Amino acid sequence: MGVKGFVEGGIASIIAGCSTHPLDLIKVRMQLQGETPISSTPSSSPLRPALAFHPANHATQAHVPITPRAVPRVGPVTVGVRIVTQEGVAALFSGISATVLRQTLYSTTRMGLYDMLKQKWTDPKTNNMPLGRKIIAGLIAGGIGAAVGNSADVAMVRMQADGRLPAAQRRNYKSVVDAITQMSKNEGITSLWRGSSLTVNRAMLVTASQLASYDQFKEMILEKGLMKDGLGTHVTASFAAGFVAAVVTNPVDVIKTRVMNMKVEPGNAPPYNGAIDCAMKTIKAEGPMALYKGFIPTISRQGPFTIVLFVTLEQVRKLLKDF
Repeated sequence: MGVKGFVEGGIASIIAGCSTHPLDLIKVRMQLQGETPISSTPSSSPLRPALAFHPANHATQAHVPITPRAVPRVGPVTVGVRIVTQEGVAALFSGISATVLRQTLYSTTRMGLYDMLKQKWTDPKTNNMPLGRKIIAGLIAGGIGAAVGNSADVAMVRMQADGRLPAAQRRNYKSVVDAITQMSKNEGITSLWRGSSLTVNRAMLVTASQLASYDQFKEMILEKGLMKDGLGTHVTASFAAGFVAAVVTNPVDVIKTRVMNMKVEPGNAPPYNGAIDCAMKTIKAEGPMALYKGFIPTISRQGPFTIVLFVTLEQVRKLLKDF
């Protein structure tokens, strides 16, 4: 029974991840909007323009940018259209090999562990599991799954973000295997676990809010007789779970994306010294609502992802019920 939960969850997660990959890519691009460009020269840093010293030459001063916010923020549709027009339709699936590996490692682990804990902690008399236990099971399963799949997560973020960089600065990973190989070779094996604390925290929140709320919403719908146990119930409960997960995890997701995507040049200090430093710099430069950048594509992706995930999971369970 334990192995069966992993197989069912893995199949559903891979299908859901691949079908919503373009929305996830748009979300990553939006989360990186407004990020401070990295430069090796201190005087060009836009974080503290008032401290930069410029020669007393009016002609030169005329070309000094007044504000670092030169690039306007755009919405998900504009970002998607821009990706297609500038990089081609295939660019919407950049990093999909990393998505497959991530879902295979991370989601298979978290779904399987949650299913095991759910079976163990469900009251045999009422056949129900208290919400508190569902949340704890989600936190445990999500944390372990994230630790297992962090390397694929880093590769996925980088491959999705690569197209926004100038051609000379792109990493140009050919596949998730190439990405992991190059990261290990050029940045050390520890780079595969960059942002792992954020990944674990986010995964714990996602799993606890997504899986626990799905089960809770589904039970409420069935108990109150609003709908029968079928496609309508699965879609309604999964969309509600996706919305809850998006609201809870978006700030952590923004910070995770930026930390994983940062480029650490030899001899220079990293752009961010950790999650808290990244959060403080982001809020200082772009305001508190920057932590909810990409929320529309996040909910646009979380909704369909969660619906496909749980609808597929229910169908796979029916197919494998005799095994």
